[in-house]
Amino acid sequence: MTLNRRAVLVAPIGLAACASLPAPAAQPGQTVWTFDRLTGIGGEVTHVEGAPRIIASPFGPAVQFDGADDALFIDRHPLAGAATFTFEAVFRPDGGPFEQRWFHLQSDEAPGGPGTRIMFEIRVVEGGWYLDAFTKGEGYNKPLIEPTRLHPLGQWAHVAQTFDGTTYRAFVNGELQTEAEIAFTPQGPGRASVGTRINRVNYFNGAVREARFTPRALTPDQFTSPIR
Repeated sequence: MTLNRRAVLVAPIGLAACASLPAPAAQPGQTVWTFDRLTGIGGEVTHVEGAPRIIASPFGPAVQFDGADDALFIDRHPLAGAATFTFEAVFRPDGGPFEQRWFHLQSDEAPGGPGTRIMFEIRVVEGGWYLDAFTKGEGYNKPLIEPTRLHPLGQWAHVAQTFDGTTYRAFVNGELQTEAEIAFTPQGPGRASVGTRINRVNYFNGAVREARFTPRALTPDQFTSPIR
């Protein structure tokens, strides 16, 4: 059965209307971006395109994207310089097109560069979605995809990708999806997009509550997920 995308919670809120669960505390050295606003995400310069809006979630206000032209562009690549890393996010996919590239960290490069980036994507299929974590840079180009690991639409989920110096891993709700060895090297400064790929294709239909960036590889028991 295909989820009716209009059946999920999309109503705008007053801030007092949401009885939210407490957010996990930030870990040392961790950068936290909370999507409870449309400007100044994580204290960074944030550019709004389309008409994303604030909605209620079990964890506090979140940003809803319409899958057509809603996006946020943020003037920072928060994992620039990290030789190892963990990239976490709390989001809710609501259906829509097959390919949705919903969180993109991009290094600034001269024309002709390798397109250095780290991304969260999803693939929407009949009955659910599966994760596509992806990183690319000089000497590496690796998607982490396991199409048999399907997850329900219209529900909040925690996703993570980690690199420990040898192995690149992807997780959904703390469960390993797949892994691979890669020759990762630290990425340079840049910017981020949320709700679309940075070149404005493959828009996201759903909501995002939070992202966390840690310059070391965490294990699932260390993830700062509100979803247990």
